[in-house]
Amino acid sequence: MTTQEILTNPFTWGLALGLLFTFFAAYNYIRLKGELGRFRRHLSDKLEIEAETMKKIKNEQEGLRKENESLRIKVNALNELPDRKLQRDLEVFARAEKKMLVQVPGFAPAWETAKADAHTELMEEESGRSAPRRIFSRLFGGGGVNQQGQQALPGRGDEGRHPSDGMVDSTGKPITTEPSDKPL
Repeated sequence: MTTQEILTNPFTWGLALGLLFTFFAAYNYIRLKGELGRFRRHLSDKLEIEAETMKKIKNEQEGLRKENESLRIKVNALNELPDRKLQRDLEVFARAEKKMLVQVPGFAPAWETAKADAHTELMEEESGRSAPRRIFSRLFGGGGVNQQGQQALPGRGDEGRHPSDGMVDSTGKPITTEPSDKPL
């Protein structure tokens, strides 16, 4: 067979086309296998990074949990201090006052008047116009005297006395509780 016959033979053309397709298939197979290996390495690296990140997050979360618990214990310990208890009680009273103003219709005017009177008394004490009652009540015990000169609550020895006994009016005359003979 001559070269001319070999080139025109259909078997030769089929063999050449088969080898060409085999070459392209092998090339694509090797290229895809390399790409698959690259994707596996990429996935492996990504999983390692995510695992490290999750480990850091868990460690940080555990640390924050411990810090939160220690801060909670410290807050509870600080709330047990006398000054903090007074502040907490003041906050409780303020919140209760707000609820009472909203919920009880007759409470608000009386409460606002009492607060205004107490504020005025404190302002007078702070400006020096009247003696501070808190100091006297701490030094000499409870049983403070109100503006009219009467005790706020009767003492143990005062069972037989009327609350108005010993009070004087603005002119200096004693106030009596006996009925007067003069008509009103």
